[in-house]
Amino acid sequence: PVPTGYDVIAQAQSGTGKTATFAISILQQVELELKATQALVLAPTRELAQQIQKVVMALGDYMGASCHACIGGTNVRAEVQKLQLEAPHVVVGTPGRVFDMLNRRYLSPKFIKMFVLDEADEMLSRGFKDQIYDIFQKLSGNTQVVLLSATMPLDVLEVTKKFMREPIRILVKKEELTLEGIRQFYINVEREEWKLDTLCDLYETLTITQAVIFINTRRKVDWLTEKMHARDFTVSAM
Repeated sequence: PVPTGYDVIAQAQSGTGKTATFAISILQQVELELKATQALVLAPTRELAQQIQKVVMALGDYMGASCHACIGGTNVRAEVQKLQLEAPHVVVGTPGRVFDMLNRRYLSPKFIKMFVLDEADEMLSRGFKDQIYDIFQKLSGNTQVVLLSATMPLDVLEVTKKFMREPIRILVKKEELTLEGIRQFYINVEREEWKLDTLCDLYETLTITQAVIFINTRRKVDWLTEKMHARDFTVSAM
């Protein structure tokens, strides 16, 4: 339904191919000869925005489609030049930076015909509701809206009712949300200072060839990287 122009609500977990799905839909609708931003994608984090940009660039490589990641923590002047001089076909970004560029008129909404909210539940839980609403207000009333979310809490449903026109819903049963073939375990570590030893015990107990460790602050990432190196583990920080 996305390539045919319908508003769509899709419930999807990580690893189900949703990024490729909406990226292909975007590329099918982009007019390559028109040097203007025609699709806008919002993501809750810089890392996810950059990941989506890479997917769009890879899929649109031979088409000549352009895609820019509009995220915080980067040089604003370079961002402005990129948006104004190159006018990428697709812009992917975090709500704060995207709204700032729209509000200052460096990013033109004039030709944007498709608006994608990826991980909408995560964005709303991070407090981006007002910025998302403000971005909606700057887009044309005819803009196609695609919303992807792992869960459908009330605030996500509120967004769909306010800004979507008779959306097609692609929902999955609750028991199907967990990806098949993945077993999940957790260890209850009662004290913060015990976490490093617990992690190292895991590495010594299990055969782990590759792993991704998610941490909530950059400072802790640097600290853990240093501690793991000191214990002769091969680790790189992102």
